Amino acid sequence: MKITVSTEKLENIQADCEFVLVVGKQKEHKWVQDKEDLETLNFIGELEESAFLPHQHRVYVGVDSLDRDEVRLALSYAMKAIAKTNYKSIKIGSYVKTCPAIYTKAIVEGTLLGSYVFDKYKSKKEEKVQRELIISLEEYHDKELKIESAQKAVGEAVIIADATNFAKDIVNSVPDDMTPEQLADEAQKVANSLENVECFIGDETFLEEQKMGAFAAVARASVHKPRFIHLTYKPQNPQAKFVFVGKGLTYDSGGLSLKPSEHMVSMKSDKSGAAAALAILKGSAQLEVPFEVHTIIGACENMIGGNAFKPDDVLVAKNGVTIEVRNTDAEGRLVLADCLCYASDLKPDYLVDMATLTGACVVAVGEYTTGIMGHNSTLKHSMLSAASKSGELSSTLQFNRYLKKLIKSDIADISNIASSRYGGAITAGLFLDNFVHEDVKENWLHLDIAGPAYLEKDWGYNQSGASGAGVRMSLYWLKEHEYKIANYHDKDEEK
Repeated sequence: MKITVSTEKLENIQADCEFVLVVGKQKEHKWVQDKEDLETLNFIGELEESAFLPHQHRVYVGVDSLDRDEVRLALSYAMKAIAKTNYKSIKIGSYVKTCPAIYTKAIVEGTLLGSYVFDKYKSKKEEKVQRELIISLEEYHDKELKIESAQKAVGEAVIIADATNFAKDIVNSVPDDMTPEQLADEAQKVANSLENVECFIGDETFLEEQKMGAFAAVARASVHKPRFIHLTYKPQNPQAKFVFVGKGLTYDSGGLSLKPSEHMVSMKSDKSGAAAALAILKGSAQLEVPFEVHTIIGACENMIGGNAFKPDDVLVAKNGVTIEVRNTDAEGRLVLADCLCYASDLKPDYLVDMATLTGACVVAVGEYTTGIMGHNSTLKHSMLSAASKSGELSSTLQFNRYLKKLIKSDIADISNIASSRYGGAITAGLFLDNFVHEDVKENWLHLDIAGPAYLEKDWGYNQSGASGAGVRMSLYWLKEHEYKIANYHDKDEEK
């Protein structure tokens, strides 16, 4: 979709269709022109309520406020309303006097996220209309500033939304199409398409050389061999080093601790952390953030077979920590264990892992919310704040020393599951803590995206299937760091 910003008055812009937001049920705005039709339809203007008037070529959408995520929701519902039409151009006005970047960015993100379609496996694909969205900036005061900041916001929003939709495509792809080898190929394609990005792919021999015994054990029963994926984006004079680690289980049967059949459906989503980490690298390079950004992915399948790893096995991770296996369906943390050791060796300023790790996190915070864990409260709340601005729901979960006792093992250093069913999301995070170097722990965050990563039904501007969880919040987080550094330098120059 083409996105254009204009300083022309809305009424002077020629377009096939117009979107109108009705704020706080107030239908007195100058752009609400069809009051009789809205009365007939009993359109109140509540949040997520929409009214399509084809004879007037307008779509009205209700919002409680002009909060950025309500704007995203409104645009996604408006796009759904015209999905079957042949409109090629749409216009929308501005509703606020200041902050053109925030408002414009929300419009673009809502439009692109809400119009995502995954039809890769449909035998008959609907013809996609190439549309243009024109955003009028007539309400803003500073004419020179508004067009410049709005255009920059459009560019950033397109990159962030496209990165999110890229992650969705990977997760929605079925296991036979997105094997560990194919995921590695996708990573290589990303590297080849971008400047300042390099890609390293390691196979099972590399895992052996690196003494990644936990990762290798999970992978060994599958006919699809594992891949260790490491991408690096390195601009000139990077201000800091960020490392994102993603769980890349391209399919998870549960291994010998076999999942019930109904729980195997949708297990293609177990690579959501890997897809997010790859999309974050892609978005970071396109946004040209002033940081060195690494993505590390452990890609493999957890399958059954005569050589599958077993409950009662003791595995040795890259850092020498021994792990008693008590359940082979707690495999993602084993793959992440070795990847976190490798990531810690890079001496990052910030380390973030993301994974569809535990059903316990879904129980704790709900199916739409990411659980944020770590040792540093300030760091956790910085991600929480970025998530809120991006529209992703998140909540912090607290580590504590008493739950840590639950993953002790009688025969090894630790067990891969806790001795209690309670606090499972936190005990999984505490398990991972054993593989983060001491000098990195304060700058490490663990994101459990098991709830929001894959949806059985539509939710807001997220379609059923993959949501790209973790991508937007992380890219917003990186941009927040960039802003802080720029602001610090500006103050330094003033001195």
